[in-house]
Amino acid sequence: MPVLENGEETLVGGQAVMEGVMMRAPHSYCVAVRRTNGEIVTQEQPLPKMSDQYKIYKLPIFRGIGTLYQAMKLGMQALKFSGDVGMKDIQEAEAKAGKAPVPKAGKEGMKAIPGWALAINLLISFGMFIFMYKFVPLFLATRLKDAYPVFQGRIPFNLADGLIRMLVFLLFMYAISKMKDIRRVFEFHGAEHKVVFNFESGQPVTVANAQKFTTFHPRCGTSFLFVVIIVSIVFYTFIPFDSFVLKLVSRIALLPVIAGVSYELIRFAAKRRGSVLATLTAPGLWLQRITTKPPADDQTAVAIRALEGAMALEASQGGELVIA
Repeated sequence: MPVLENGEETLVGGQAVMEGVMMRAPHSYCVAVRRTNGEIVTQEQPLPKMSDQYKIYKLPIFRGIGTLYQAMKLGMQALKFSGDVGMKDIQEAEAKAGKAPVPKAGKEGMKAIPGWALAINLLISFGMFIFMYKFVPLFLATRLKDAYPVFQGRIPFNLADGLIRMLVFLLFMYAISKMKDIRRVFEFHGAEHKVVFNFESGQPVTVANAQKFTTFHPRCGTSFLFVVIIVSIVFYTFIPFDSFVLKLVSRIALLPVIAGVSYELIRFAAKRRGSVLATLTAPGLWLQRITTKPPADDQTAVAIRALEGAMALEASQGGELVIA
């Protein structure tokens, strides 16, 4: 999560992908993925800042929307690359078994996941998000209001809605953490955090040094998700609609605004670590006990390779490195 400190963008951040890690610097990124044969393959590209391309994203609220849009887009690109690498491994395994032709060597031999498949996956994911975190909490809170008069006021109603949303989120994250493939992703998530901590410490970035650090990082996107839930409770309290449908539609329509405001609050809290607002990110650290797991040395090595790739491209562009 590219939370800001001292008015500047933090130097590095990242994301776990399938069997790998994406690391980003202010103006570049690198995805590193380990194949089943042990080889680490990478994808590096420059990453222009949204605020440099469109001046509106320099403004409060809008800069958060722009940054989050870019982070989501970059995340999808990184996941696509890791998926393509996984497909190549499957192709090669099938070729060895005589079930498919032998794919070409190198990155050019990777069979890409079709764009339409990614679009469908994105639509399904968005639909599930709306259903789980908008429809279900609102539906259950409405039933509580009908059964218990104490929830008929806007404040208690939206508090109940927010608490249900938070509970659904926690239960979902805990459930998927028990899946073997997701646990692997969470281990790479832990590797990403350890390597970022290692880099920020000023020590040489090595597997041995990175493994000394915790997997719980205060700039993780999970902290942002908790802030979004809390901010949404406040926003929804001022929605004047009584109709279930209008409440649901307004919750969907306000998503960009709530995300932008949440970003500004985290930005403010990052500058004032001892403030009351800074405590908003604390639940995110607790949640990381679910979303991050201790990585193996080979997983940490992949995260280091991603960082090295991003930093090498950053240096070649002559980008200013902002130490957070």
